[in-house]
Amino acid sequence: MSDENDKEDGLDMWAEAMDEQAESEAADADTAQTVELDELQENAPITQEEKRKLDTILDIPVTISMEVGRSHISIRNLLQLNQGSVVELDRVAGESLDVLVNGTLIAHGEVVVVNDKFGIRLTDVISQTERIKKLK
Repeated sequence: MSDENDKEDGLDMWAEAMDEQAESEAADADTAQTVELDELQENAPITQEEKRKLDTILDIPVTISMEVGRSHISIRNLLQLNQGSVVELDRVAGESLDVLVNGTLIAHGEVVVVNDKFGIRLTDVISQTERIKKLK
């Protein structure tokens, strides 16, 4: 009987917490304000100050990496790997690679060979809007 009372008390506390969260979210929605943004002008001239700031940003180094695929294996299996071992990845052959900048997906591409060096040809660039949606 005690277990049933504990379960009911737990469910009551859970229901109260859910109600409290719903009220909080409703209050947050009521306080949201619409903000008008200025339209971007593509042909607007860049001032010297803006050019200096842009030059500073353009010199910031970033890490770009290409991801062929991923795999989750146990430490036991990892320690058993040796030359010639094959690790199965979560992608099929011919599927596009992910292009990441500082760990953020920015594009998809395919491997190419140019002058005996590997490269990547971008096939799909992720829009800024889509990248922002993935942050939420």
